[in-house]
Amino acid sequence: MRFLSLRRIEVVIGDGGISKLDYGKRGIATSCRAVLLPRFGGPEVLEFHDNVPVPDLKPNQVLVRSRAVSINPLDTRMRSGYGRSIFEPLLPLILGRDISGEVAAVGNSVKSLIVGQEVFGALHPTAVRGTYTDYAILAEDELAPKPESLSHVEASAIPFAALTAWRALKSTARIRVGHRVLVIGGGGAVGFSAIQLAVAAGCHVSTTCGGESLSRMLAAGAEQAVDYTTEDAEIALKGHFDAVLDTIGVPDTERMGISLLKRGGHYMTLQGEAASVTDRYGLAIGLPMATAILLKKQIQYRHSHGIEYWWNYMRADAEGLHEIRRLSEAGKLQVPVDKTYPISQVREAHEAKDRRRIPGKVVLEID
Repeated sequence: MRFLSLRRIEVVIGDGGISKLDYGKRGIATSCRAVLLPRFGGPEVLEFHDNVPVPDLKPNQVLVRSRAVSINPLDTRMRSGYGRSIFEPLLPLILGRDISGEVAAVGNSVKSLIVGQEVFGALHPTAVRGTYTDYAILAEDELAPKPESLSHVEASAIPFAALTAWRALKSTARIRVGHRVLVIGGGGAVGFSAIQLAVAAGCHVSTTCGGESLSRMLAAGAEQAVDYTTEDAEIALKGHFDAVLDTIGVPDTERMGISLLKRGGHYMTLQGEAASVTDRYGLAIGLPMATAILLKKQIQYRHSHGIEYWWNYMRADAEGLHEIRRLSEAGKLQVPVDKTYPISQVREAHEAKDRRRIPGKVVLEID
C-alpha cells in the first residue's frame, strides 16, 4: 500500500522566528499514514492506512513527527484483546506508546517545547491514538528533549519501560540511598530499567533473570543476579528487601517476593488483575470487583506480613521523564535494542515478538 506524508504543517513566524502553531483556529486539514487495529487478533489484523486524520491539537498537546517507536508487551497484548472491555467500543485503534522524533507543532499553552526540537516520551497505557504513525499527539508532560547522545532508535526504547519502573520504585516505594531492592525478572525492559534506576538512587540491588542475562545485570550494577532456571531463587537471594518489583507476577513469584520483604516494605507487581477482571465481567461489574480484590490483598498482606501490596502501572511523570533523560544522557540508563524493522513490516515485527524469536526490544523505524 502506498504511504503519504502529512500534507501540510503551518507555523506562525513572528519577531522571534518560528512560534507556535495556532492549530485549532486554523482548522488545517491534515492526514498521515498509520497502522490501525480494526479488530483483535494476531499480527495479520494490523492494517496500513495512508490517509488517517490528524486531530486538532488541544492547548497542552504536541504534534510529534515520529522517527522511531518501540514495541512493548502491552502492544501485542492489546492487539490480542487485552483490555477489550475498554478498547473494543473505540476500535479502530492505533497501537504504540513509546516515541522518539521531532516537534512538528505545539498547542497554545505549551511552554517547554518548540517546533523542530528532538523529543522522546510515552503515552498513557489507555491512549487510543498511539504512536504507530507518522504524526503522534502527546501531552506536553509526556515528552522531554531527546538525549543528545542517543539515536532515535535508542531513545524510543526507553520511556514507557523506564517510567513504569520509575512509578514503582520512586513514586510508590520511595526508594532512597541504602535501600535493598529486588527486581524479579530483570532481563526485560522494565526490570532492566528498574535495576539501573535503583542503582542510580544508591540502592543495593538484587535480581532474578535467565542465564543469558546474568553478565548484563551485574554490569548494570546489580550486586546479585540469580539464574532462576538453574537455582532456587528464594534460597539463593540473601537477606530481606525494602522493595520488590515483580515483573513476572505469577503466584510463585508473588509468594517469593512477599516472603523476602522486610516489614514495612513494598511489593509491586506489573500483572495487576484490573484489565483481566473487567474483560471477563465488563466495566460496570469488573472495575469495582478488581478494586475489591486489590483492597482485600492489601489488607491481607498488611495484617499477615506488615507490607504494602500494589498493582503497578505506567503513568505520565514529567519529573521522572526528565530524570530518565538525565540518566540516559549520562550513560547510566539504557534499554538495548535487539532488532529494528521499517514500520511497513510491523506485522513481521509483532509475529517475531509473539513467537519469542527476539527476546529483547524491537523498534519500528519511520522514514
